[in-house]
Amino acid sequence: MISLPSKFPTQTRCVHSKPSLSSSGEIHVIVGPMFAGKTTTLLHRVQAEINDGRNVAIIKSNKDNRYGLDSVVTHDGVKLPCCALPNLSSFKQNFSQDAYDQLDVIGIDEAQFFGDLYDFCREVADHDGKTVIVAGLDGDYLRRSFGSVLDIIPLADSVTKLSAQCEICGKRALFTLRKTGETQTELIGGTDVYMPVCRHHYVSGQVAVEAARMVLQSQKVITRR
Repeated sequence: MISLPSKFPTQTRCVHSKPSLSSSGEIHVIVGPMFAGKTTTLLHRVQAEINDGRNVAIIKSNKDNRYGLDSVVTHDGVKLPCCALPNLSSFKQNFSQDAYDQLDVIGIDEAQFFGDLYDFCREVADHDGKTVIVAGLDGDYLRRSFGSVLDIIPLADSVTKLSAQCEICGKRALFTLRKTGETQTELIGGTDVYMPVCRHHYVSGQVAVEAARMVLQSQKVITRR
């Protein structure tokens, strides 16, 4: 088995681990709005790699502590052990060179929170021969590019765009609507803060949210007076 620091879990079904023999790696990207099943798809793919006897490590951002920092967890409770990191450049520091060489697959969840995503994926796939499976939001609540996820599309072997179900009408949802008045790009939350919506209800919902925000701001002004 691979000898790894206990703080960085890896998964394998091999009795005897084997180093990756591939001279070049792969990059597979999973994107979509919140509640589209990105983490579920990531874990399914990772589990398939484990079942094939490949050595896998999973990373997530330490900014996402909704379900703890020691596991990647789907909204319906499915989970696998992981390591939470502030950045991807610190990943290799958790391994001896021999252990890193034997690692076949790296899964990355909540990839939008990693500013060094592009450089990391390019290096580990192009030069280290690893398979990288990336899951993250492609757009923020304003439907603008979120982090570096879209930057790695030109590097990718495959891109999977997932959709959710509109919480209002049940149609296909490709967008994430923020229900609260906060305006910062990074705001960790679940169903209390966000909901998946179709195009029609994104547009009408944004109008409603903005109107509510203006009312709240006007009330604050009146209170200060």
